[in-house]
Amino acid sequence: MAISGLLADARQILDIAKEECKDYRSNYGSDIPTKYLSERVAMYMHAYTLYSAVRPYGCAILLGSYNPDDGPQLHMIEPSGDAFGYYGYAVGKAKQNAKTEIEKLKLQDLDCRQLLKEAAKIIYQVHDEVKDKDFELELSWVCAETKGRHEFVPKEIFEEVQKHAKASLEQSDSEEEM
Repeated sequence: MAISGLLADARQILDIAKEECKDYRSNYGSDIPTKYLSERVAMYMHAYTLYSAVRPYGCAILLGSYNPDDGPQLHMIEPSGDAFGYYGYAVGKAKQNAKTEIEKLKLQDLDCRQLLKEAAKIIYQVHDEVKDKDFELELSWVCAETKGRHEFVPKEIFEEVQKHAKASLEQSDSEEEM
């Protein structure tokens, strides 16, 4: 689960998602599919847009999962309660630029390590050094290599990916200067 927006709202949504997972497991004896979890959380978020006595949640949620049967899945929940499945998506500042770069990729044809390189490259490309403050890149993944578990990217892979992203940025900067 990744969030963009108000952290306090995201914590409350995380608690709701955990409760939904727990209820599903106690009723059905298995893990909840990501699609159902995103739909249940989206219904909850949507309910907060219907009444004037409560304010809508101020966060967008990305839910990702991997299992051998269904493969990788990514679901996005808007603050309005809309939920959709995607191959790739961006939230937060400069999301439109990032989404444009994601659309240029053939995501179905890339493996997880290649996707990490592309994601890091996009993050460095859309970061505006003049307007935005410095950032620290953090990468985590859910894939076959992690056996469907969410883990931080190992240090060796992270350094390789970061080096590739910075080299791509420098290369595109030098091409623009010509």
